[in-house]
Amino acid sequence: MTDFNVMRSNMVEGQILPNKITDPRLIDVLSRLPREAFVAPDQRSVAYVDDDIKIASDRYLMEPMVLARLLQALAPGPDDVSLYIGCGSGYGVAVLASLCNTVIGLECDAKLLARASELFLELEIDNAVAVAGSLDKGYAEQGPYDSVFIEGAVEHVPSVILDQLVEGGRLAAVIRSGKSLGEATIIKRVGGRYGRRVIFDAAASDLPGFKVAPGFKFVTR
Repeated sequence: MTDFNVMRSNMVEGQILPNKITDPRLIDVLSRLPREAFVAPDQRSVAYVDDDIKIASDRYLMEPMVLARLLQALAPGPDDVSLYIGCGSGYGVAVLASLCNTVIGLECDAKLLARASELFLELEIDNAVAVAGSLDKGYAEQGPYDSVFIEGAVEHVPSVILDQLVEGGRLAAVIRSGKSLGEATIIKRVGGRYGRRVIFDAAASDLPGFKVAPGFKFVTR
């Protein structure tokens, strides 16, 4: 029989602690949240592998180390209302929910949305909710947000999402354009403008819907 408690402990000891993840809140939730519940039964033996795990067509559960380092850099506060774009089966949302006040998990895949909702109920995660919508549009209905997390690599962050940040709000994403590795990036809204800070190089699977259109030019705001 697979001992998931041992696998979870090994993940923390081998992937999390050696990679500059020091936030005790993050370490605590990663040590107890059953990642195996968020993947298909035939994937549970590899639930704690140091790689992305495919959970649907073109959708992946982010590698634990990348998820944790990016969440730590996002630095969500206990009073934050957060938007999580690319909820998937809900693992990342569940992690973020332990760090802030409320999390809105945005998902476009009906099956993943239903599974995430089931798991939040089953695991008694009362401060997270999964909602349906287009990932590249964000979810203005519950905004503005203190923090936004995008699970998966994107070529750009649409302005409609950036505009859903409060003044001083932060967004975390892996941004990749034409390179094998992406850049784990924090974007902060200050005075109506957006400052960017690259934290580390990161491998992540693409999140659909965030390709740059031909002829598109970035505009500094």
